[in-house]
Amino acid sequence: MKYLSTRGQCAAVGIDTALAAGLAPDGGLYVPESLPQLSAADFAGLVNLPEIAARLLQPFFVDSALQPELPTLCKEAFDFPAPLRELDAQTALLELFHGPTAAFKDFAARFLAACLARLRAADAPVTTVLVATSGDTGAAVAAAFHRRPGFRVVVLYPDGRVSPRQAHQLGCFGDNALALRVAGSFDDCQALVKRALNDLDLRQRCALTSANSISLGRWLPQMGYYAASALAHQRVHREPLDFIVPTGNLGNALAAVLAKACGMPIGDIVLASNANRVLPEFFANGQYTPRASIATLANAMDVGSPSNFERLRWLYPDFKDLPAWLHADAVDDDAIRATIRATWAARGIAVCPHTATALCVAERLRAQGNTHPMAIVATAHPAKFEQIVEPLIDSALDVPAALAALLARPAHATPIAADFNELVRVLHTAQD
Repeated sequence: MKYLSTRGQCAAVGIDTALAAGLAPDGGLYVPESLPQLSAADFAGLVNLPEIAARLLQPFFVDSALQPELPTLCKEAFDFPAPLRELDAQTALLELFHGPTAAFKDFAARFLAACLARLRAADAPVTTVLVATSGDTGAAVAAAFHRRPGFRVVVLYPDGRVSPRQAHQLGCFGDNALALRVAGSFDDCQALVKRALNDLDLRQRCALTSANSISLGRWLPQMGYYAASALAHQRVHREPLDFIVPTGNLGNALAAVLAKACGMPIGDIVLASNANRVLPEFFANGQYTPRASIATLANAMDVGSPSNFERLRWLYPDFKDLPAWLHADAVDDDAIRATIRATWAARGIAVCPHTATALCVAERLRAQGNTHPMAIVATAHPAKFEQIVEPLIDSALDVPAALAALLARPAHATPIAADFNELVRVLHTAQD
């Protein structure tokens, strides 16, 4: 299995090279040159997430030094549950927030960290993992690489545009993890990271790599929980399972698309966006118009120029190629508030603003007569957004033990302008 750039301007590489690089030399995103075709029969006897993830990823790691270690890698990374919590006979929440930072990004961040640690030569220079975050990615990556020998993490986040508890998580690790609060938007942070990764001289001096969803090592393992939940559903109900996925930068949703394209028993996939409507507008009229992001209650999805759109274009080069089973819809803040209130009132379940976007879209589909079995992807624990959720439900939220431990640590973030030269200065200073 070789990996190509979405921009087609550089040679194909093996997965070990692609994992270490993060971004392709031409600025594109790595994608597999072909997609393996699997069926439910290939997973016979496999029931838990690590086993299913290892089997699903095996064809993507052919000829990799990591292939013999895939079962161990998956056990190490996916050592917390991803349960389907039934809401009614046809609807469930896929809870992906039971990891150390209470967000779905823990799965892939831990997998990537485990891979890069094994690929790193003992005498290699310290690798700087540079990551932009709209709220959850940075903490997951910092946790995954925290105190790992040979690695340094530098996290950029938009100052004032993440929740207070997210901001605390981003700055609470210390040691080999540095948090930078950027005077700008997530798109500004993302642009700085991409520019740094495309600067050959800087990469050589600082040994840079990425852990954003642009990284192949973040994208591929996210297929695992979609495959596991879809297989579990099919074994009982003998039918595919639809997924409603909150999305901003498009990485998690495209992992579901990739899993379906590889043969997993997945039905429709619906992208649930917040008021940053770039993706729903594209699905409506074929016009992709990136723009400055706007701040919403679902801040981790505040993205106006989704990086993984390049991978969507790779899968479906023309608007007319988009499959009928792939859809997108947008939800504004008022609808998010109403959904959080209604879900608590009707079910006694608190959801974060991102999960609420998917629940709102699911309710719209039900109102239109859709009776498919659906899994709403719950991407973060509501306690990370207590200032939004608690007033809406008029109740205090329990804080998971792992999150409480992080919140008890002191936190610090360094302010910087959305300026590339300033980022370079910080990277050089951090290296010394």
